[in-house]
This record gives sequence, C-alpha cells and structure tokens, in this order.
Amino acid sequence: MTEPAREHRQSTAFDRYVVPEIPVLYRVALSLTGQPADAEDLVQDTLVRAYRAVDRFDGAHPRAWLLTIMRHTHLNRVRGRSAVLLRDGEVAELSDVRLVAPSAEDLVVSDVFEAVVVEALGALPDKHRAVVTLVDVEGLSYQEAADALGVPRGTIMSRLHRARARIRTRLTAAGLAPRKRLM
Repeated sequence: MTEPAREHRQSTAFDRYVVPEIPVLYRVALSLTGQPADAEDLVQDTLVRAYRAVDRFDGAHPRAWLLTIMRHTHLNRVRGRSAVLLRDGEVAELSDVRLVAPSAEDLVVSDVFEAVVVEALGALPDKHRAVVTLVDVEGLSYQEAADALGVPRGTIMSRLHRARARIRTRLTAAGLAPRKRLM
C-alpha cells in the first residue's frame, strides 16, 4: 500500500474511532491528573499514541482501547515524576470538586457541606478518590472506570462502596447527613 493511501486510511480510522471519544478522554484525564493543563497534556499524548496505533486497532470497543492507552500513558508519566514533599504546616489544595452536577439543590447546599465533602474526598486514599471521581463525578460506568484504572469491575464496586461509606461517615459526624435509625 502506498504511503498516501495508508495515511488516508489511518486518518479515516482516527476520525471514526478516536475523535468522538475526546470529551470522555478529557474528563477521565482531568480526574486522573486533577489539573486542566496536565489533563490536556495527557489527552494529547494519548491521541498521539492512538493515531500511531489506529491502523492496528480492530474497531471493537474504541473507548476501552483509548482508556487503556491513557492509563498506560498516565502511569508512565507518574513513574517519571519525583515525589513532592510539603513543608510542615503546608497543605495540598484540592481543586473545586463537586460530587454531582449543578442543580437547584446545589444552590441551597451550604459552604460547610461542600467543605466537609471536599475534605472527605481529599482524605480518601488515591485509589478510592479516583473511583469516586470517575464514577460519581464524571459519570463513567463501572466497566469504563475499570478499564480506565486497569482493575476488575468488582474492584471498582468495592472501592466505590468503601469510599462512599467514608464520605457518609464524615458527613454524619459533621451533622450534615441523617443518622441511621435503630429499629
């Protein structure tokens, strides 16, 4: 096959399988990195790798294929970075994280509630925070989150259950969630 024909086939496949998934890739990248600029870089690196490999892609499950590429790209980037230590008294700040899309109820929710939720989310281990972000914030299915993180679907369900329980416990302790009734 001639080079122009191969490039045309590659470009067509990229447009068909990859381009429609870019918004999902960005949302997942943002949940993995926590920073818009880092998310954009991760998506860009993922798109470059996908473009190079699209002619070998069979066309089945493009989202899972792309999320796998993203996961591997992200892991390679994380391995390449050194740990950042905080000085005594210094606290890492979380970006404005919301557990649900804005609604009429959000307008009523107090700053105290949001502060407790952000604190509870920040206190979660990374593996639990990632699952809550992907499923509850980004709206990915359990299987999509499993593909993005490279773990079984059951692990996603288990981590999500534990993470939600920890958040609920913090809200209850702050008097912001109903306590369970004893029957």
